[in-house]
Amino acid sequence: MAIPTAPPSYAEVMASKEQLFSSQQSYARHQPYPGQHSYPMQQPYPGQQSYPMQQPYPGQQAMPQPPTMPVHPSWTFVQPNPGSGFSSGFGPTTFNPYSDPSSTGSMNAFAVDTWSNQKIRHVYIQKVYAILMAQLLVTFGIVAVFTFYDPVRMYVRNNYILYYTSFAVFITTYLILVCCSGIRRRYPWNLILLAIFTLGMSYMAGMLTTYHNTKSVMICIGITALVCLAVSIFSFQTRFDFTSCQGLMFGLLMVLFITGIVMVFTAPFGYLPWLQTFYAGLGALVFTMFLAYDTQLLLGNKRYSLSPEEYVFGALCLYTDIIYIFMFLLQLFGSRD
Repeated sequence: MAIPTAPPSYAEVMASKEQLFSSQQSYARHQPYPGQHSYPMQQPYPGQQSYPMQQPYPGQQAMPQPPTMPVHPSWTFVQPNPGSGFSSGFGPTTFNPYSDPSSTGSMNAFAVDTWSNQKIRHVYIQKVYAILMAQLLVTFGIVAVFTFYDPVRMYVRNNYILYYTSFAVFITTYLILVCCSGIRRRYPWNLILLAIFTLGMSYMAGMLTTYHNTKSVMICIGITALVCLAVSIFSFQTRFDFTSCQGLMFGLLMVLFITGIVMVFTAPFGYLPWLQTFYAGLGALVFTMFLAYDTQLLLGNKRYSLSPEEYVFGALCLYTDIIYIFMFLLQLFGSRD
């Protein structure tokens, strides 16, 4: 059986019709049926000269070439992120609500992730504030018992060993929750440690209230509630980014720390009212700023944010800020018994 040779060129076909229809020559290329894919053209053997591709007959339309890259329908409706510097070459840059989750290469996945992150952030905020409300209820419940029940009030004032014990518990649990991220994220140990931390700090706040009259304590509780509400609303609405002011807040915290050390060394030489007032006012200001800072970290709409896994850490930060604001306001405005 003879092996067919390569097909003739278009010029040879037009020059000699007899050679085109001769059975001794090669056959014309067979066009595939509709829906049938044609096989690629056979490459010549080494050393063999290939013939050019056959041109269409006069009046016959050439077959269109397939697109080099298939375009998914959803890609033409993608609005790229304006801040990323990316410009799409697939259609207009107008937004269309249509999205296709199956298109992994589409920028619509960014929008899906954004909505998913917002839902996760909302659940995270609700969880943090629920834990915070439970902590504040426990704390102000203990403060109320120490303030209104005289036998407990006098017992707490005369037993400093319980205060130092609660301070040791407060410091230990605080360092564990802040420094050990594994324990802080592990349920139920994170909630157990947070509960112990809350009890320790609640006892310290309650003992401080036993040295002030009931009216001063209630006034400071009201001022603390108003300050926290105002700061929270301001943090939700403002465009100012407190999370980028870490250097300023660290400097103010160091000033507060040094002032506290100075008060410890000057206490044996007598009480200095102006230094006490400066210390209490500065402390209330610093922790009010920290409350705004931690609130914006919680919201996650600024430069820095907390991870949704850090619900215990978020509640810990807000609770510490609020209790310290209350303590400093009590030192600033409270009248001692």
